[in-house]
Amino acid sequence: MDNFSGVGVLDKVSVILAALESGPQTLAGLVSVTGISGPTAHRLALALESHRMVARDIQGRFVLGPRFVELAGAAGEDRLVAIATPALALLRDATSESAQLYRRQGDQRICIAAAERVSGLRDSVPVGSLLSMQAGSAAQVLLAWEDANKIHAGLTGARFTAARLEAVRRQGWAESVGEREAGVASVSAPVRGPHNRVIAAVSVSGPLERLGRRPGRLHAAAVVATAERISLTLKQSR
Repeated sequence: MDNFSGVGVLDKVSVILAALESGPQTLAGLVSVTGISGPTAHRLALALESHRMVARDIQGRFVLGPRFVELAGAAGEDRLVAIATPALALLRDATSESAQLYRRQGDQRICIAAAERVSGLRDSVPVGSLLSMQAGSAAQVLLAWEDANKIHAGLTGARFTAARLEAVRRQGWAESVGEREAGVASVSAPVRGPHNRVIAAVSVSGPLERLGRRPGRLHAAAVVATAERISLTLKQSR
């Protein structure tokens, strides 16, 4: 790191966060990348975790925490969240179900924007929630367009199969029934960024009694249209 403030603790915290920006790190990895001693790196990482600036993936590695998503949204610096928020509200109104936007974060996915159904039985996923990459239609979407090695690794323990991901790529959307949570169904579609890479997943979710066992028949068209609208606006705003 080239820029130091002269405040030792803050400089070390900044170095740790910079290391996590490139991906998940074990404690040993943090020590190696940052040059900070093991006890100090561990103490600072735990302190950052208590403030939700650092979290853990399912392997126990340190990752950037949900607080940064909240801060970015509040500061208006996250173009994706800023663009997606009104689109999710329109999707919620069109489907009468809760709508979310997920990004992958290591071996988990994080809800970075949401528009909840205002009344009645609903699936509520607060912004900042960390969910599994092994179940749910959004997890399928976020994994389906990864390279073969990442797909192979991601399918270990997953509640969906390689054939399911092939179908997701072919049709351009995913659906799940009771995968993430019993009694909940969802439909998701990919948001694409530069070079057509999948960077997020738009999702609607709700109780199985309303969405049925084929929720894509009800909401795939609306979810896909919303994801495509967000993708196009992102490209136009560059």
